[in-house]
Amino acid sequence: MDTQKLVNWAALVLVIVGGLNWGLVGLLNMNLVETVFSSIPTLVTVVYVLVGVAALYMIYYAATKMK
Repeated sequence: MDTQKLVNWAALVLVIVGGLNWGLVGLLNMNLVETVFSSIPTLVTVVYVLVGVAALYMIYYAATKMK
């Protein structure tokens, strides 16, 4: 698998994880990321930053593929 495909898949997975997490927050008031990584607050922050960067990348990816 080439690097670009790996980046695309990783970004997609992170965006899906972020979307599911926000869905759980909205429906059940349960933050899965904080529940899983609550003992390592820095890791929670890293996950949130990675999801945000992945979302920005997916915006770029979608904009360039729609041309």
